Amino acid sequence: MIRIAPSILSADFARLGEEVRAIEAAGADLVHFDVMDNHYVPNLTIGPLVCEAIRPHVSIPIDVHLMVEPVDDLIPMFAKAGANMITFHPEASRHVDRTLQLIRDHGCKAGLVLNPATPAHWIDHVMDRLDMVLLMSVNPGFGGQRFIDATLPKLREVRQRLDQYKTISGREIWLEVDGGVKVDNIGEVVAAGADTLVAGSAVFGAPDSDGGYRTVMQALRAGAAKAG
Repeated sequence: MIRIAPSILSADFARLGEEVRAIEAAGADLVHFDVMDNHYVPNLTIGPLVCEAIRPHVSIPIDVHLMVEPVDDLIPMFAKAGANMITFHPEASRHVDRTLQLIRDHGCKAGLVLNPATPAHWIDHVMDRLDMVLLMSVNPGFGGQRFIDATLPKLREVRQRLDQYKTISGREIWLEVDGGVKVDNIGEVVAAGADTLVAGSAVFGAPDSDGGYRTVMQALRAGAAKAG
């Protein structure tokens, strides 16, 4: 199953409730919610209050990506605000295993985010705590960046690790990719092993005259299907 998670970083913030309702109506599987603190990354975005505000507007899960340092204090706030999944960068936590368990203790699915230069082996000793691995295919901080091609071999490597773990444990861990995913490269990304795709400007930049978000979502799914 391929899941598409439009990132509201590229949405019209003046109409955010309308925007998230529109992507759900267009067939989105998740709402990707980017949190930046102007400390871990050089940008400042949104927090738990915005998550709480959009929660009543959608029935699909909210996938919160914490690009913040430190992370632990924000986890209970986002869980209370309606997050369903919370991912964070291992470099931003002093105790990665403890932070993953904290997320799970608050009723959310937990995941690690690997930057383009973060080694894949970070995940090896915490597989039992992971529900998702998110590979950044751009350097975090800004939307609309170009896909980094070196992500593809790393994606294949992580896919192999997760498949081996599933064989041993019987438990599936999602593999998400975020950054520069568009209609013309989504098939290649899925073929390399991704099952969950974040698309920001590719979705929210769709012109209304072409059918808006529904048309681009259908195009993304068609592109992903070609990988099979």
